[in-house]
Amino acid sequence: MAPVALTLPGLARSNPSQASCGFRTLEFLHLHTGERLTVEYFSAGRYVPDALQAVNHLLRDFRTNDVAEMDPALLDLLHRLRETTGSRRPFEVISAYRSPRTNEMLQRRSAHSGVATTSLHMRGQAIDIRLGDVALPKLRDAALSLQAGGVGYYAQSNFVHVDTGRVRSW
Repeated sequence: MAPVALTLPGLARSNPSQASCGFRTLEFLHLHTGERLTVEYFSAGRYVPDALQAVNHLLRDFRTNDVAEMDPALLDLLHRLRETTGSRRPFEVISAYRSPRTNEMLQRRSAHSGVATTSLHMRGQAIDIRLGDVALPKLRDAALSLQAGGVGYYAQSNFVHVDTGRVRSW
């Protein structure tokens, strides 16, 4: 599949003070599909439905193309994480939504890797990420400092897992 770049017209802004104006923008690069998305998903005090749909599509299960509704609180967590780290780069997405079929396959393939039977990935509440301009330990520490859900540190695989479940770390 050829890489795709998508910016929703009128929904993306480059204003660094956007958070104070009630705007929240995220940038993604999906490492498995090559797709890019820059999107203002929250504007004037509310979530933007078309933007959320674009995010849901980008963060779909890339193995099956199943799309699910991602938790807006996860997007807010990513926004806060980007602000905390000061990153100017897109979130590099390793995994976001996982269909039950994909989750089961990953469990069978790598039983020792800790793929949960009831993974929050299957509920659109988890994402595995990194940032090109933030060292992985710094990204982990920033996520932990937010106390906003689970944080998994996978140094060997070069990513950090964040979710909107209960506060915990591994």
